Amino acid sequence: MALGTATAPHELRFDAGRICLDLLATSHPTERLGSVEVLRAWITGSGLVPPGTPLTHADPSWLLEFRELRWSVGQLVQEWLRPPGALSHERALVRVNDLARTAPPAPRAVRTHDGLLVRELAAPPTAAALLAAVARDAVELLTDPVARAGLRQCAGDNCPIVYLDTSRGHRRRWCSSEVCGNRERVARHRRRAAQV
Repeated sequence: MALGTATAPHELRFDAGRICLDLLATSHPTERLGSVEVLRAWITGSGLVPPGTPLTHADPSWLLEFRELRWSVGQLVQEWLRPPGALSHERALVRVNDLARTAPPAPRAVRTHDGLLVRELAAPPTAAALLAAVARDAVELLTDPVARAGLRQCAGDNCPIVYLDTSRGHRRRWCSSEVCGNRERVARHRRRAAQV
């Protein structure tokens, strides 16, 4: 995606800092996981599988499963971002933990024709294995106090994207400086120009 430009509903972002947070971003501003082809692109773009991994066996049931995981992770992340005493989502926690139990796709190193080692998967990944990788990422994020402390919701108008702030001084305000940050700078400029 060319950041700062209007996006088509299928364009995907991978700038939230964690795979599980990138999955959450697929629901904004509209549903981006609208087809199996887009889900395949997200799986590859997120790094869950090496580039070129065939995912032709993915079917529409995968869409439902990834959207359900997205809902569960979103509930847990929002619970953390809300003030203490906020409603707990035990169903979401149970679902993420259940999915995390499955083994993620097994990688292996293979030698290319020029002698370099590249990563491949030992077998075609199943939906359960890919969901496990995302669920495990969520478990690791939400149980690591240092990482969890870096969770931020974008300060952009009407932007629900949650990202991991790894900036120096932890002062990052937007999901993307090129998208929401640019919108804020343009709005600030317009306000100043209107006052003159």
